[in-house]
Amino acid sequence: MGNEHQLPSAENPIKLLKLEVRPAKQWAAGIPAVLAALSDFREEHIAIRGMMALLKMNQKGGFDCPSCAWPDPDDERSPIAEYCENGVKALAEEATQKRLTAAFFAENAVADLSELTDYEIGKKGRLTEPMYMPEGGTHYQPISWNDAFKKIATHLNALQSPNEAAFYTSGRTSNEASFVYQLFVREFGTNNMPDCSNMCHETSGLALGESIGLGKGSVKLEDFYDTDVIIIIGHNPGTNAPRMMSALEKGKRNGAQIIAINPLPEAGLMGFRNPQHMNGVIGHGVRLADLFLQVRINGDMALLKAIELLLYEAEQKASGWVFDQSFIAKNTVGYDEFIRQLKTYRLEDLVAASGVHVNEIREAADMLVDKKRIIVCWGMGLTQQKNGVEMLKEIVNLLLLKGSIGIPGGGVCPVRGHSNVQGNRTMLIVEKPTDDQLDRLQSVFGFAPPREHGYDVVNAIRAMHEEKVKVFFGMGGNFLSATPDTTFTAAAMRKLKLSVYVSTKLNRGHLVHGKEALILPTLSRSDIDMVNGEAQFVSTENSMGVVQSSKGILKPVSDKLLNETHIVCGMAKATLGQRSVVDWELFENDYDAVRDAIAACIPGFEDYNEKVRQPGGFYLPNGPREGKFKSTSSGNHAAFSLTAVPLNQLADDEYAMATTRTHDQFNTTIYGLEDRYRGIKNERRVVFMNPADMKKAGFAEGDKVDLFNYDDGIERVARLFVVVSYSIPEKDTVTYFPETNVLISINNVVEGSNMPAAKRVVIKIRKHVPQGLNGA
Repeated sequence: MGNEHQLPSAENPIKLLKLEVRPAKQWAAGIPAVLAALSDFREEHIAIRGMMALLKMNQKGGFDCPSCAWPDPDDERSPIAEYCENGVKALAEEATQKRLTAAFFAENAVADLSELTDYEIGKKGRLTEPMYMPEGGTHYQPISWNDAFKKIATHLNALQSPNEAAFYTSGRTSNEASFVYQLFVREFGTNNMPDCSNMCHETSGLALGESIGLGKGSVKLEDFYDTDVIIIIGHNPGTNAPRMMSALEKGKRNGAQIIAINPLPEAGLMGFRNPQHMNGVIGHGVRLADLFLQVRINGDMALLKAIELLLYEAEQKASGWVFDQSFIAKNTVGYDEFIRQLKTYRLEDLVAASGVHVNEIREAADMLVDKKRIIVCWGMGLTQQKNGVEMLKEIVNLLLLKGSIGIPGGGVCPVRGHSNVQGNRTMLIVEKPTDDQLDRLQSVFGFAPPREHGYDVVNAIRAMHEEKVKVFFGMGGNFLSATPDTTFTAAAMRKLKLSVYVSTKLNRGHLVHGKEALILPTLSRSDIDMVNGEAQFVSTENSMGVVQSSKGILKPVSDKLLNETHIVCGMAKATLGQRSVVDWELFENDYDAVRDAIAACIPGFEDYNEKVRQPGGFYLPNGPREGKFKSTSSGNHAAFSLTAVPLNQLADDEYAMATTRTHDQFNTTIYGLEDRYRGIKNERRVVFMNPADMKKAGFAEGDKVDLFNYDDGIERVARLFVVVSYSIPEKDTVTYFPETNVLISINNVVEGSNMPAAKRVVIKIRKHVPQGLNGA
């Protein structure tokens, strides 16, 4: 049964450019990063406007970078460059003076816009006024804000049940907007709040919550500066969180060793040339990874267990010298069961499953054997594996053995993506709220919030496909391009009665829409947010639990933009009317009132308005950081977990595929067409392959191929990719997303967290056959 999408608007059109392949870099950043970043300012014609904003980005009293969630230093910050290349690119995207007006939409039908690539769509400019697509229409047309709110209210109030609506959230949304958003959704009557965490670090939250009692990292930025060993696994700091490299550099200079674990030898794992230091400008910078372990895709669990087995052997020779037996006895449960299971594995089997040479694994164990201050960092290379929850629990197992959580210089560090994705969850953007969370809302506001769990991203897509969800509201994001199974998801979106996006720029989600659709333009992070004549600030939470203020400084590109809090309150007033018990008018006009409500509902935010005005903000409570544990199964203890090594088998003509982003990309936003560190220029439709695999399959560098997946008995096809020879384990391949999201089955999910398992997809690769020549 075929499942190849026939409508060009569902995924990137096939437009092969002239691919250039250059040698991969062995280091990241340096002067090339500075030049690449500033070129975006020139391209957007915002040299002065952009430089003014850079001086305030990530500064105390300034605005938070709209890109990643890596924290700012608590103490001194660079007065001129507390940002990275990708942060500059993100700022250029939102500070652009290019404007999409009603005239643009009148001149361009959705069908024509759909023929553009995601890169071309994103470069069109900022949205400037609300736009509406009527049923059966071909062009978006202008609509007033009041009429837009009425349109949403009409659709929501016509539903037979509030559960026929789903309310998505992107990580860009501020704490204040997130709180009023979830408040409206729950007063409306549903917990259908899928969010971007359902696609990135839901796995981390679940694994850490169940094992140590809090679904967040336990370390502070200062811990990187004074530690013994930093393990980076399934994460590429050079592209995904470039400012992290400064912390790694400082740690290295203070004596830390770094172990990097990844299928690809990424430049940001190997070396760093800090453009703010002389040796990063004219010298060789600093070597990062002391040891690189090139694990095969999904071989991480076997590798972790092999290291633990070697540490256990060393512990047997010197009891109490390798494992922190005092910490284990005082703070954990399940140690004896864990050891019994560990002893059932054979080192040679684990080595074979990992794909890493035994001598390299022994070297890793030797680096850890007498160390206690150990930090483990990870990204979506682990969280998007089918057994990701168990792999993260295995990381916790390793750290518990060493007594490395709850001490200075040691702990867990999930490297989160979007700049307030962690804050969204703290603000109760969650489809499975706890009774305690709902009880607090009910006590403060006086309405009974729904108790039934709602839809996450994957289940929301299924519900849309089955027409159980009829209205979709997206608070930011590019839902279609971010989600799996593009064909299936596009078909689901088209079944909606109404789709609504709150956005700063045009994206593909606006072009694959419901029977009716709205685009609601909003302020960006760097824009001045004026309410009643006074510039406002909002707040965000970074990946280490610091809540800080963010105040934009740029004049908005249009006077028809509304802030997200205003949009939510306007929608709430139109939809709920007199039946609401919430003072939406107050929240719309007074962010301090929103923060007072947050303080009353969410632990850790007491005196919110006072603390958030402190330079640099404040830390939220973090039990594991303080050595206080409360795992799901063990009361006031951390829990060792029993996990399994997956049995991964591939047929002779099958490969494991992992998706990744280019260096010119943040999430689904495509900044440019150069993956500089991997040596790829002018093309995104590439598939990285091992040279031996290429030779065996009869492929040569530059060959054009089609990629196939057959999960669920359905043929999924991604056509016309270019083969690129690369350093990657045999039988493994890597491609860029969102181009290959079409190959990821909606049913290929992480066990437990229900996230799309995009980091191991079984594919077949065949020589490209132009459509129409093979009976297709």
